[in-house]
Amino acid sequence: MTKYIFVTGGVVSGLGKGITSASLGNLLKSRGLSVVNQKLDPYINVDPDTMNPFQHGEVFVTEDGATTDLDLGHYERFTGVNLRKDANVTTGSIYRKVIDRERKGDYLGDTVQVIPHITDEIKRRIKGISNDVDVQITEIGGTVGDIEILPFLEAARQIRKEFGQENVMFVHVTLVPFIGPSTELKTKPTQHSVSMLRSYGISPDIIVLRSEQELNDEIKNKVSLFCDVSIDNVINAPDLDDIYDIPIKMHEEGLDSSVNTRLSLNTKDPNLTQWKQMLSLKDGVQQNIKIAILGKYFGLPDSYMSVVEALKHACLQNKVNLDLLWIDADNFDLDELKKLNGVVVPGGFGYRGIEGKILAIEFLRKNKIPFLGICLGLQCAVIEFARNVCGISDANSTEFSQTTKNPVIDLLPNQNLEDDDIGASMRLGTYPCKIQSDTTANKIYNNEIVYERHRHRYEVNNKFRKNLEDNGLIFSGLSPDEDLIEMIELKDHPYFVASQFHPEFKSRPWEPAPMFNSFIAASKNIEIVIENVEDGQKVKD
Repeated sequence: MTKYIFVTGGVVSGLGKGITSASLGNLLKSRGLSVVNQKLDPYINVDPDTMNPFQHGEVFVTEDGATTDLDLGHYERFTGVNLRKDANVTTGSIYRKVIDRERKGDYLGDTVQVIPHITDEIKRRIKGISNDVDVQITEIGGTVGDIEILPFLEAARQIRKEFGQENVMFVHVTLVPFIGPSTELKTKPTQHSVSMLRSYGISPDIIVLRSEQELNDEIKNKVSLFCDVSIDNVINAPDLDDIYDIPIKMHEEGLDSSVNTRLSLNTKDPNLTQWKQMLSLKDGVQQNIKIAILGKYFGLPDSYMSVVEALKHACLQNKVNLDLLWIDADNFDLDELKKLNGVVVPGGFGYRGIEGKILAIEFLRKNKIPFLGICLGLQCAVIEFARNVCGISDANSTEFSQTTKNPVIDLLPNQNLEDDDIGASMRLGTYPCKIQSDTTANKIYNNEIVYERHRHRYEVNNKFRKNLEDNGLIFSGLSPDEDLIEMIELKDHPYFVASQFHPEFKSRPWEPAPMFNSFIAASKNIEIVIENVEDGQKVKD
């Protein structure tokens, strides 16, 4: 039967439960086990689709079109396992299901309560994803003590009671803060967190200690003693420069070995050769390239998590160091773009920052600076081209101007924005894209049909297709019926490619997304020319 591992967190949020869960999945898979990850989120939103990126970070999209927490991106990038909708469970989706069943009379007049009805639905969701895999790793979002996660903790406790101690275990991630004035590392927050977890009937089997620096044996022994956990099951997870080094560190600390023993998995040591070979690509790299993400969600770096990781993957394969810059589409100097090897204009929603993106894309097009557009980035590129090359000065998207007379970006006739579900009109999940021959897209993918993940509502308006094509815009990727524009590009440019889909969601550190890989390959060959203001000389960097 499937073995269950629940990952909980304490002290503060944002400690890295997701990376811990992903790293554990990586190590167990390297031991020859089949693994699936899952995230339980306490917020009442049904899913993160309508949540502000400033608050929650990016929305990750699965193959089947689910809009999920960004931790699912970590799970996929570390394990290579494509997840489904049931890998992300929220309080909102649980209550919606229970209330719908109550309205239909499924509970036969019972008083509907958190226990057993809400917890039973949570357990059903947890058990429904395993599909006979060897190990399921379920991360419970939030921190112990949050009122929102109590039903999830209770459901996990009941699963342990149902399947037995030998099949269910708990990994608790906590913080060991460093107090500067006293130069001390403090274990008391961990002790309090474990004590609170026990008050809910759960005793952690493994404690992962997050810290700024390596912890000595004295700290580990103290946690072992006061939290009643074997010293071998106290794992240190210090800050590292590269998140892809974390599985190696976790293995050295004995995380997977402890799990192997605790659940009697009877597996051999993990084969980490390929992972280490991938990491070794960083060795001896001398060339730095300056890449900017020109977007609008910069209050939280996680807003473009998958884009950043896809750039890292591509730089790793191209043997260059990424010097990442952030440019606010609302406030930037065009001269900044001259100092870059390339620019990514990522996805997003709403009018704010659009004119800045369009202005930047015009500059990139004219000055032969590599440009990669994603989703909204493609739409802005089409608007820019229509305005400045085709001479349609008022070209726009109906998302930004419902009264525009030239909607080069528009809704499809069958899309309905009147629906109560705001996400119902979106194109979500994996769709096929037919690559046109003799194009850059064909060189990128070297395949006639590719499958990529989408999350967008507006499309290129076919009424303007001929005008755009006649003026030099190439539609290099189309839907199989050739009705939808999936990719655009320009000739006689180092790299000017954009897509309606989000290639970053399928990027892996050992296999970078083809569009990102080709973008970095083109960008690293660009010479940056910086004008010296004092003497007028041009210095090539």
